Amino acid sequence: MTAPIHGWNDPRFDAVRTAFEENFASADEVGAAVAVYVNGEPVVDLWGGWYAPDREREWDRNTLVNVFSSTKGLVAFCANRLVEQGRLDLDAPVARYWPEFAQAGKADIPVRMLLNHQAGMAAVRRPLVLEDYFNWETVTTALAEQEPWWTPGEQHGYHAMTFGWLVGEVIRRVDGRSVGQYFREEFAAPLDLDAHIGTGPEYDARISSVIEPQADFATGPSDAFGERGSVGFNAIYNPPIFNPGGPAVASRRDWKAAEIPAANGHATARALARIYGGAVNGGEIDGVHVIDPDTLARGVGVESSGQDAILPVPTKFGLGWGLMGEATPLGADRRAFGHGGAGGSLGFGDLDGGIGFGYVMNRMGADAVGDLRAFTLLAAVYESL
Repeated sequence: MTAPIHGWNDPRFDAVRTAFEENFASADEVGAAVAVYVNGEPVVDLWGGWYAPDREREWDRNTLVNVFSSTKGLVAFCANRLVEQGRLDLDAPVARYWPEFAQAGKADIPVRMLLNHQAGMAAVRRPLVLEDYFNWETVTTALAEQEPWWTPGEQHGYHAMTFGWLVGEVIRRVDGRSVGQYFREEFAAPLDLDAHIGTGPEYDARISSVIEPQADFATGPSDAFGERGSVGFNAIYNPPIFNPGGPAVASRRDWKAAEIPAANGHATARALARIYGGAVNGGEIDGVHVIDPDTLARGVGVESSGQDAILPVPTKFGLGWGLMGEATPLGADRRAFGHGGAGGSLGFGDLDGGIGFGYVMNRMGADAVGDLRAFTLLAAVYESL
């Protein structure tokens, strides 16, 4: 069955449409969307396929989907907004804002190490069940009580799930609002972004099914992340959030409702492209402020790089955003930044090219780091410039 493709693109970006169509024809795409802004203007807004494998309902312009770790890029905008306003000091101890965090030898860990993945807090030590993820205080209390897995600052390792609670709790302590509420009121509403960290049941009819991968990182436990009980194992599998062969965890109402700022954002491709497109367009879009250029320049500077202590690849991070490198080769020689999500989604900005890019999909790929579908689309963007 040929996938229905809808939307539009500037004729200069026909290569992006062709690549998008090819993803359905040869890359087993089910439902997806891609959007691109260049110099503050939309140039691609395409969507296609279906909500679910039964291919009974078409993906439409307003379809939302869980973008997993692409949510971290949205959280990074929130934290850096507070830095821009002088309300959050990157070099201050986390404990200045969150006094309970000073326990177990963590009194001197600076805020920037939460953002650049050097804090040594990449996993919760206490055994958790999935339902713990839906209770903010359960996880933040566990993190406050535990000691780091490594000496902070000596290495970096991807804080796959804990990033959201660590940075989110600092945002909450500084501002008083939860990270989901902060993002909604400071970014989503003024910028007209259809992106959410925590969704009510009124959104359910628009949220696409998540089709979980049947191999690799989701099947766990995997030797790629270390032995049982190690930091790598706990970072990915304490508790596991994928359920191969069964109902997707992301389909649960309690998952959708909770604020899990590292993993349960729901967004359109258009929303991701718009926030990054505004960030690289002098820090505003349609006259609405996104981020001060100096703040962004600091935020996308290299904070940590090299072999990751959790992921089996080298990684590079700024202040909350991932930076282009060996594992994400496109844009490696440019001031490019963003965040991908498990299974393939990607929010991306390129300061040199003025590009904002968003790709979302419902069929998750099996690679924990990056996805060829997104990279193929991004390559077509560069080809079109």
